[in-house]
Amino acid sequence: MANPPPILQTVQSDTWVEAAWEDFLSFADDPTLASGRFYYDQGYMRIEMAPLGSLHGQDNTILSTLILLYATLKNIPIKGLTNTSFRKASVRESQPDLAFYIGENLRLPPRNNSPVNLNEVDPPTLVVEIAASSLEDDLDRKRTLYQRLGVQEYWVVNVNASKLIAFTFSTTEAMQISESQVLPGLRFAIVEEALRRSQTEDDGAISRWLIATFNQG
Repeated sequence: MANPPPILQTVQSDTWVEAAWEDFLSFADDPTLASGRFYYDQGYMRIEMAPLGSLHGQDNTILSTLILLYATLKNIPIKGLTNTSFRKASVRESQPDLAFYIGENLRLPPRNNSPVNLNEVDPPTLVVEIAASSLEDDLDRKRTLYQRLGVQEYWVVNVNASKLIAFTFSTTEAMQISESQVLPGLRFAIVEEALRRSQTEDDGAISRWLIATFNQG
């Protein structure tokens, strides 16, 4: 008789716990936990099951809109993915809020419902995490995870303060930046202004402001 699937209550969520890759997969691939977000790095896993509120959703939408508008107006090739799992089998996995492939000649993931296999395609160029209760972890363990995955640039949005903290990665260093390196000319002061405007303006008004601002640059 087949063994029953593991029960989430046996593992503490929203924190890093030691686990074998096979145990992690039993959770990550369980369809009953489809609303969770899953991370794995060097023998530790993190399962995030906290509900996401309007604040998280609004900032997620604004960031996605801003990035796509900027790339469109600056003729930068881009492909965006939302809440997608990126897997380097037996080693690490992540499920960021937003991920973008930016530039020419990238090995893009196929259109299917499986986690993106990073042994076959390139890692995303830019990853964005929208942080509320997870801010400390996003700036620490996840930052290291994305650097190891080969991501070039990493943004963390502090939704409670409408602030953006961003890093550019090399294989050995993580350097905080105030202007995007993968979307040349995009200053993070504009990103933070868009986040502040979203508190009182609708998405259409913000998009029109962004288009006018980007066309001036």
